[in-house]
Amino acid sequence: MAIGDVYDAENCEDVHYVDTGMYDVAEYGSVYIVDAERPALVDTGIGTHYETILDAMAEVGIEPADLEVVALTHVHLDHAGGVGHLVEACPNATVYVHEIGAPHLVDPERLWEGTKQVVRDQIEYYTEPAPVPEARVVELGDGGEIDLGDHTFEVAHAPGHAPHQVVFYDPAIDGVFTADAAGIFTPSTGEVHVTSPPVNFDLEQAVMDIETIREFGPGTLLYAHFGPEPTADRLDEYADVLREWVDAVSETRAEFGDDDAVVDHFVEAVETPEVWSDHKARAEMSMNVRGVLAMLDRAAE
Repeated sequence: MAIGDVYDAENCEDVHYVDTGMYDVAEYGSVYIVDAERPALVDTGIGTHYETILDAMAEVGIEPADLEVVALTHVHLDHAGGVGHLVEACPNATVYVHEIGAPHLVDPERLWEGTKQVVRDQIEYYTEPAPVPEARVVELGDGGEIDLGDHTFEVAHAPGHAPHQVVFYDPAIDGVFTADAAGIFTPSTGEVHVTSPPVNFDLEQAVMDIETIREFGPGTLLYAHFGPEPTADRLDEYADVLREWVDAVSETRAEFGDDDAVVDHFVEAVETPEVWSDHKARAEMSMNVRGVLAMLDRAAE
């Protein structure tokens, strides 16, 4: 696998995905292209790489004017940072997003400022998001649908990672586009990793989100990070990973009594996939620890 390469999603007819090279590493950011009667993207990645997505669409045979749907799983900028640039390039595309996230697409200033606080020095990989015209945004809620003609996305709210997160089930492929609700998967290692960023991560809701996905009974999980994978036992695995991770951070905080020391401990102690750069791996770990600490603080209030 290489950055910019386009792949067919196995056992998922009409679905392709591109490695966007998010954070300048492979196997981290995937954007899905659905070559349906109404062609669609699922997520857009960081805005820095929106031209990579246009190139991938062209490789699949979809011209910018042909794109009709941009389905966003949530508005975190590693998933929605390129949407404003893409709708400018794709004049017939409509953006579908959970109702909580919609205002942040129309006016992304607060989203941009919040992202800088959360990702810290990783902001060097981002570009400031462009606004999306309000007339081109359709708000989604739990139980909604996006009609692509020969495919349909069934929408389920999954707010454990962020209150504006949804997942999409496509019966035509028996697959769920998981957003961050099923964790982070690295194909080269076959491992599922935790994602627990500040400020809205909630363990119990995140576990409920796993059950929401499970209720669809999907044969394939289409991870935003990274790529499609047969469901098998991956949902059980991630539920275990989540609980063990939160327990570990909680116990370490009780032992150390200093949050900076807790962050430093996990940054140094936890192994991350070799395919990620050292800079990305350390930043990812720091962010995930801070997300759990923020959740523990809310629980203590």
